[in-house]
Amino acid sequence: MISSALVALSAADAEYEGFIGWVLSLMQTLGEIGVGVAVLLETFIPPIPSEAVLPGAGFLAYAGKMSFWWAWIAATAGALIGAWIWYALGAALGRDRTRRLVGAIPLMETEDFDKAETFFQRWGGVAVLVGRCVPLVRSFISIPAGIERMPLWKFTAYTLLGSGIWNGVWIGLGFAFGPAIEPVLAQWSGVLSKAVLAVIALLVLWFIVARLLRLRRQKRTAATADEPDARAG
Repeated sequence: MISSALVALSAADAEYEGFIGWVLSLMQTLGEIGVGVAVLLETFIPPIPSEAVLPGAGFLAYAGKMSFWWAWIAATAGALIGAWIWYALGAALGRDRTRRLVGAIPLMETEDFDKAETFFQRWGGVAVLVGRCVPLVRSFISIPAGIERMPLWKFTAYTLLGSGIWNGVWIGLGFAFGPAIEPVLAQWSGVLSKAVLAVIALLVLWFIVARLLRLRRQKRTAATADEPDARAG
């Protein structure tokens, strides 16, 4: 069964297209290290979702192209390195400078930082642990941890546990469904790639539109509140 899948995979390698083809090519070229690189990139470029990368690693492990366990270790190491970088930035910049920096980013508000900080202060290590399994949050939860100077050993332990579980689930799904994934990828990789990118684009568009509408409502509210003061003056 596996040998026939290997033959089919080898024959179809050149046919993989789009985003999926790029991900599989990266991981096949660099091996397990490519899995770690992809996860590290996702830490800084959230539109590259690990949910779309890790199953590909599991599929390649099923097909004998890489080791399941080394792929899992590399993915977890990539997540940890990215988390350390965000942690270091938070520790170096401190609360006030980070808050001002977030407020200066287009479509971001200091309120976004305040919410993340409040969430971390309330839940501490649990926030880091659970945050590793939530898109976008897993990239930024490390910042308040650095600002609050959470002990590095504890931050590392929670990050390893959360990332290890998350990566194991998604790589495991790609491995378990390898027999079903192979013929689908061989025939529909281009269409699936476009679908993945379309979903990512829609999510980004939704965020931008929702944030612009929110900012517009806030400006209207502020303008309405200023009118009585202007009349009184």
